[in-house]
Amino acid sequence: MPITTCIFDAYGTLFDVGAAARNAAAEPGRDAFAADWSRIADHWRLKQLQYTWLRAVTGDHTDFWQVTQDGLDWALDASGHDGDPELRERLLQLYWELEAYPEVPKMLQALKHKGMNTAILSNGSPPMLDGAVQSAGIGEVLDDVLSVESVGIFKPAGVVYDLVGQRFGCANDEVLFVSSNGWDAAAAAGYGFTTAWVNRAGDPVDRLPARPAHILGDLTGIPGLAGGDA
Repeated sequence: MPITTCIFDAYGTLFDVGAAARNAAAEPGRDAFAADWSRIADHWRLKQLQYTWLRAVTGDHTDFWQVTQDGLDWALDASGHDGDPELRERLLQLYWELEAYPEVPKMLQALKHKGMNTAILSNGSPPMLDGAVQSAGIGEVLDDVLSVESVGIFKPAGVVYDLVGQRFGCANDEVLFVSSNGWDAAAAAGYGFTTAWVNRAGDPVDRLPARPAHILGDLTGIPGLAGGDA
C-alpha cells in the first residue's frame, strides 16, 4: 500500500540534542565547559537512552524528563563538572529550547503538501515535546505529537508503535517511520513499518533482527521516500 503517514522520532531526529550543550559552551564565562562540551553532550545522550532501556526492562518507568536529568548528572559527574549547579540548570533550561535541524520545516511542509499525515512518536514527555515543537515553530505542520507516557513504557516496546495505528487508523505498511536512532529504526522495521534511519554520523548498521529499509544522511529525502501526489 502507498505511504499515507509519516512518523518521526523527536530527539536527534527532528531536534538537535547537542544544541543545549553547544549553546551553553558558547556563553561567556564557560571556558572550562567549552573544552569538554562535546564529550559531555555525547555522554548525556548515551546515558539518557541507556536509562530508558533499563527502565523498560525492569518495569521501573519514569518520565523522560527524569531520565534526561539523570543522564546529565552522570555526564557532569564523569567530567568533573558536577560541582556547578548553575551550569546544570542552564543545560536543562536549554534542553527545552532545542533547535530543529535546518531542513525540518521545509521537509514537513513538503509532506503536508503531498497530503501526508505527520506526527512525532517520542519517548519525550508531553510538556517537553510541546516545548520543543513550539520552540522550533513546527506545530502547524504536525497532525499530532504522540508520547510514550500514554502507555507507560519507553521505545522500542511494541505498544509504543501501536499508538500510530490507533491514532491514524492506518495499516503498518502505510507508515514511513523516521528515526536517527538505529535501534529505533530497526525495531520499527521489525514491527512492520517502512523505516528510514537518519544516520548523520555515518555509523555502522546495528546488528539487530530487522534493519531499516532506507539510510539517509539527513531528512531532505523523506518527501521523496513518502511519495504521494505532489
